Formats: sequence, C-alpha cells, structure tokens
Amino acid sequence: MQNIWYKNAVFYCVDVETFMDGNGDGIGDFKGLTDRLDYIAGLGATCIWLLPFFKTPNRDNGYDISDYYSVDPRLGSLGDFVNFMQLARERGLRVIIDLVVNHTSIDHPWFQEAVKDENSPMRSWYLWSKEKPHNAHEGMVFPGQQETTWTWHEEAQAYYFHRFYDFSPDLNPDNPDVREEIQKIMGFWLELGVSGFRMDAAPFVIESLKEEYRFQRHYEWLEDMRAFMSWRRGDAALLAEANVTADEVPDYVGEGDRMNLMFNFIVNQRLFLCLARNQATELRKVMRTLPSMPLRAQWANFLRNHDELDLGRLEPEELEECFRAFAPDESMRLYGRGIRRRLASMLDNDRKRLELVFSLLFTLPGSPVIWYGDEIGMGDLQNLPDRFPVRTPMQWSAEENGGFSAAPADKLVRPVISKGPFGFDKVNVQHQRRDRQSLLNWVEAASRVRRESPELGWGELTVLDAGTEAVLAHTMKWQEGRMVLLHNFSPKPQKVRLEGLDEDVGSMHDVYCDQSYDGEDKMDPEKPISLNGYGYRWMRTDGTRR
Repeated sequence: MQNIWYKNAVFYCVDVETFMDGNGDGIGDFKGLTDRLDYIAGLGATCIWLLPFFKTPNRDNGYDISDYYSVDPRLGSLGDFVNFMQLARERGLRVIIDLVVNHTSIDHPWFQEAVKDENSPMRSWYLWSKEKPHNAHEGMVFPGQQETTWTWHEEAQAYYFHRFYDFSPDLNPDNPDVREEIQKIMGFWLELGVSGFRMDAAPFVIESLKEEYRFQRHYEWLEDMRAFMSWRRGDAALLAEANVTADEVPDYVGEGDRMNLMFNFIVNQRLFLCLARNQATELRKVMRTLPSMPLRAQWANFLRNHDELDLGRLEPEELEECFRAFAPDESMRLYGRGIRRRLASMLDNDRKRLELVFSLLFTLPGSPVIWYGDEIGMGDLQNLPDRFPVRTPMQWSAEENGGFSAAPADKLVRPVISKGPFGFDKVNVQHQRRDRQSLLNWVEAASRVRRESPELGWGELTVLDAGTEAVLAHTMKWQEGRMVLLHNFSPKPQKVRLEGLDEDVGSMHDVYCDQSYDGEDKMDPEKPISLNGYGYRWMRTDGTRR
C-alpha cells in the first residue's frame, strides 16, 4: 500500500531568500537553510515546503521562472540543493517544492522563441490572439494592479494571455507538448529527492482556451500528473492551491487519484470571520458541510501564508467585518479581498488568541501548514509594497539584522523588522528558546502532541453542539482512538455541555490544554466542562491511548 505520510504531517513553509543567509551577501540561500535544518526538525515539522527557488528575473518573488531545471544563482547551486536534500533526509524531513507551471517569465527561452516566429513550435506553448478579446478586462488575479489579461507584444504582433502580471505569460496546457514538459520538470526534481509539489494556481493549470475566449477545466489532466508522479516515486504527493467552493473539491481529489492534498480555503476564511465575531457559529456550519475526503486525500490547513489573507469568498458585509477587525487601515488591505498582515499583528500580539488559533490549526481535520516566523509571532512591515510585508527576513537573534545576515543592512534582500513590538530585538528565536513560556516552545510542544495523535490526521470528523455559540466542539475518531476538541472564541470563560457524543464515551482525559483541570484525572462528558477565555482543550476518551 502507498505510504500516505502526508496524512499526519506537519508542513513548514520557507522562502529560501528570507530564511538564512549563509554566505554574507544579504540574501538567504540553501547554505543558510541547511544550517537551520535542526531548528525546523526541532520545531516538530516533518516536511519543508519551499517557495520557488528557480532561476528567475525575480519580478514576482520568484514566481516568474526563466529556467525550471536550475537554482537561482543568488540562492546557491544545484549542488547546494542536493546537499540540503541529503541533510534534510538525515533529519527525517521530507521536502516538497512549488510547481509553478501556469505561466513562465517573459524571459524564458520558450517565450523568447515563441515571439520571434509565428511558425515556431514554441508559439503554441502560449496563448495568442490577433485582436484584443472582448473579455480582456475579466479574470485578473491582481485587480488594481492589472488592467487586462491580454497584452500586446510588438515583436510577435499579437496579444498574449496572462492571468497574473504581464511579465508572466500563461502556458497553453491544451498543448500535449506542454503537459509532457510539465512531467519532465516533475521527474527532474523527483530524481533529486523531493517528496512532491505544491501546485501553484491549480485551477488555471488545467484550463484550455475555447471559443469566445472562455476556458474549460480538464480535471482528468490531474489524473495524468498524479499517475506520472506516482510512477516515478510512489509516495510523492501533490498539494493544490485551489481556492474553490465545496462542490468543486471532489473534482480535484477524484477517488483519491488526483490531488493528494487541498489547501482548506473554505475553513480558513470562516475561521477569521469567527475570530472577528468572537463566536464559532460560521465555522461550525462550514465544518459540518465539508466534503469528505477519500482515504488517499487530505486537507491542508493554514492560518497565514506568503500571499495576502484571501477572504474573497466571504459576503461583502462579512469581508468588511474582517477588515475592521484585522486590517482597520486601508493600506493593510490588498486587491479588495485580502489582508497583507501576519498572524501576530492581526491578532494584536494577543498570546491567548495566538495559542487558540494554533490549537485550531493542529486539531482541525487535515495536516497543519506553518508559515516561517509565525511560530515566534513575527510581525510585518507595512511600508513594503504588495504582499512583501509578510515576507521579511527570519528573526533569529537580537544581533545585527536579527541574525539573518552579516551583510550591511542596506544590502539585505528585504529589510528586517527593527522597530516596535515586533522588532528583532524583542521577537527572535534565541530569546524564545530560553523562555520556557514562549510561543516558540508552546508551538513545539503542541506539534509534538499533534504528531502523537493520529486521530487528528487520519480521523473522521464529527461536529458537536457545545451549548454556546462561542465554542467550537468536534471529535476526531480513528480506529480505536477518539479525541474531543474544544475551542472558545470568546474572551469570556465558558461552561460547555456536549451533545452528540456516542453513549460509550465514558470519561475523558486532557491531552493538551491551556489550564489545569482542578486536580481531576477524569472528566465526565455529561457534566459541564470549563474553558477559559480563548481557551482550548484536547481530550482523549476513556479506553483509548493516553
């Protein structure tokens, strides 16, 4: 049977250029990342997800790729990557990388050849039109920064299509040669040891252009990609970035033979709405209607990532609630739908709420994904443009440049946060390692309990009635194990009476929580259970593993 390792994995997302500078030039690199592998392993992560590190003009944080088969020279060499992979394996860490094949850079040799000759085989690798399409103003991923999805190219004497920026022309996946090349890219990095891919912009990767400049999705292409990947490496996994509705999810996972994992945008957006309202109602509703996953598929849960916090599927009034709570200044918002702040700054650096949301991250059905720096409560730099405020260098110590680099400050790839409550002198790994009560040590402990609780990764979800709108109560059951999870979204203490538990539950034991339980070793689920303001409890039922 296939090794379904990702069902109980803890993912840690790293941007190589902002994690650790190993050669003193001001830019993070694979040498620096390799030197910090023990930190990542100690945090409790089991798989590193790397943002794009390929050769690039770097107009879009590396997502505009000019060579899929090489490493950006600023970050190191292929040899440095292979050394990193070897040492990661020695520490029991898997690695997945970004698969950015919806578009390339305009500097990619494929596009350069395509624009030179209309009869070139490379011409059909991209999407062209002699006339500007009537719907060129639709479908822009970055509204406000893009004015069109079709741009005129003087040398090609035609318009080319781009979902994203005009320097990132879309590939044409309807061309079988393009799909074959995507498989070659996957095969190359699988041979170098990666355990899979996070597919950037997954819905666009499987779209073909039809009449009237409309698109059609071909979900069967996902089966081809999965089959090829599994043939090359049987335990490799595909993680889809697909912000889709619940009814579309089965199209992406199939019978467990398409995507292995799906980012849970559905829960993520409702989670922040509930945080804004200090109640769990909307999250309870959406969790009860989540599509069930086949055995070989899994949700990937996240709090924040390298992009804006995308709340675009909320109703307009709900979106405004979240904006008022987490991005009160217009400058903190992006694209009319998102927030460009880190987790700790959105939550006002409130330790109780930070623990609450991390507890949710670790106990929601699926596998948790942590954005680097969130484990120490890093903040953001709002004077940086676009999505860069959440992509500042990792803060390792109170030394110069936060211990990220020995280069002069003006040579850094991006400024380090140096002022205010999130400055590197106050928020850094070194200080938090020495503080037993730090957020870093809390995350390490919670991650350890999470990995020791296969019910959370493999289990079947049941949402319970807690008797109060403030509390989310759910169970996760796997084989003979069952856990009951309680989270209080209100700053006020709550008394919870659980309804919907099986009659044979018996008593429950705390596995992880934010409080003592009055010296009692067992709790009766038929009696009220206390929760502090923003409190949480992970409990295992009697008769299962303790």
